[in-house]
Amino acid sequence: MELRHLRYFVTVAEELHFGRAAERLQMAQPPLSHQIRQLELELGVELFHRTKRSVQLTEVGQLFLEEARQILIQAGQAVQIVQQASSGEVGRLVLGFVGSATYSILPDTLKLFRKKFPKVLLSLHEMTTAEVVQALHEKRIHLGFVRPPINDEELIIESVFKESFIVALPKSHPLERETKIYLKMLANEPFILFPRHLGSGFYDQIVAMCQKAGFSPQVAQEAVQMQTIVSLVAAELGVAIVPASMQNLQRVGVVYKLLAEETPQAELAMIWRRDEKSPVLHKFLDIVREIDLPCWL
Repeated sequence: MELRHLRYFVTVAEELHFGRAAERLQMAQPPLSHQIRQLELELGVELFHRTKRSVQLTEVGQLFLEEARQILIQAGQAVQIVQQASSGEVGRLVLGFVGSATYSILPDTLKLFRKKFPKVLLSLHEMTTAEVVQALHEKRIHLGFVRPPINDEELIIESVFKESFIVALPKSHPLERETKIYLKMLANEPFILFPRHLGSGFYDQIVAMCQKAGFSPQVAQEAVQMQTIVSLVAAELGVAIVPASMQNLQRVGVVYKLLAEETPQAELAMIWRRDEKSPVLHKFLDIVREIDLPCWL
């Protein structure tokens, strides 16, 4: 039995006339009658009572009609789902991201993606850059938002944006009234830094900036997440140099100050496996590329 046999049967059952059914199916009547007879022989039942003047469904035919319609509906849905999956409209996407991405491009990206592709199931996991790379190799995620540099031939990395560094100070700090901060003004301050072994990008940039200003930062505390770093600044445990997008985290007890000198920029990038074929992933990449970035980046 094939789907076409079910379509033939349902059409005849709806028309109760082989001639009209054949017209709807755009085929000749004799082949249609033959196909229905073959179906009945295969099932071992009579689906229609036939006379010269009328065609009526048997009781068994009535039952089979309900099932045939359901099968055709499910088959149509299956085709639609496969087509949507192929075009990236349905499916599942697992993302890993560094915490600082939630204060910049990630919220707007997720909002737009959810609006355009509501049938895609999103799964989000906050990670460090090193954890994102490992998760990609283990195929636990499809894509990550990370802080470069990353050198890995099996992965594709695409820069999303670059932003300036700023200084996060405790609100009670003597430099709180300064409009801009020169790095050398922080020479004797305790610093709160991101651990280097979990992502060398930030750590190396900040240390290099301080050394260029004539000092090495005195590390008082380390914290994995940017929001934790800012919280420790609010607790007056030290100062921190953070990406400009962290201004979106308005924490009581913290003030953000621009740096007076020109500095390297903090980069956020997307990263995914070179052999990743997911249509959903590539739809997500297109969405990220559409996002208008905030003016302060």
